[in-house]
Amino acid sequence: MPDTSEWMARGQGRAPVDLRTDRPHAARIYDALLGGKTNYGPDRAAAEQVASNIPTAQAAVRVNRSFMHRATRYLAEEAGVRQFLDIGTGIPTSPNLHEVAQAVAPDSRVVYVDNDPIVLAHSRALHTSEPVGRTAYIDADVSDPAGILASAQLRETLDLGRPVAVSMCLLLHWLPASEDPYAVVRHLLGALVPGSHLVITHLASDIDPTGVSGLESALAASGAGVRARTRDEVAGFFDGMEPAEPGLVVPQRWRPERVAPDVGVPEAGVADDAVPIWAGVAAKRA
Repeated sequence: MPDTSEWMARGQGRAPVDLRTDRPHAARIYDALLGGKTNYGPDRAAAEQVASNIPTAQAAVRVNRSFMHRATRYLAEEAGVRQFLDIGTGIPTSPNLHEVAQAVAPDSRVVYVDNDPIVLAHSRALHTSEPVGRTAYIDADVSDPAGILASAQLRETLDLGRPVAVSMCLLLHWLPASEDPYAVVRHLLGALVPGSHLVITHLASDIDPTGVSGLESALAASGAGVRARTRDEVAGFFDGMEPAEPGLVVPQRWRPERVAPDVGVPEAGVADDAVPIWAGVAAKRA
């Protein structure tokens, strides 16, 4: 692939950006599992560790992506949401969240957040909005919710006086042990008005305990640790919120009648225990 660091530096008067390609990054591991090309040796090695412990990993990430599409369409069509904050956006893969939302409501506004400079480079090139809508990208870390909310790009793109859907798909289990993911979610939701929504998918420790435990150990050794959680623990992120039916389930069971055409696997044929992920959508009420 091209030297993205040089691309980012050309014409901007800045030194090349350190892409940190010597260690795995969540966005690039996910890209490798999806069969993408924006990843490096350490990312592919980590993806192989994922697949060796969870043989259904590639199907799982595709099912997760299909869930994101269905959840976004639900929010735009049925919940009337027109503003989206996608944290941990990952390498752009069409259709992206803004493409799904703007296919329903062209005036939808989307802010993407990630802390990988490769994601930044590709986001600037590929996250192109409908003319009546808008997209923006913030180079920030989920562990700094205050910084995300204070970002000029966010404030210029989203009106926090109106509902916002926060999407955090396959993200929160990557936070290091020193961070409190529940506090991060509370901080973000605390800044949002009633009618806002939260979308989460999270690695499950109680669906394939042996495989997921092996994955946690393998990734910890590579410097890319994850912390899986039980269904009850994931439900804790939605405390005080009103869940959208069918509640917190494996992603292929969340409104499976609305299958995205790019899934690559028939969701009806994916067994409940094949995807160690919990998925849910819920609304903030007054």
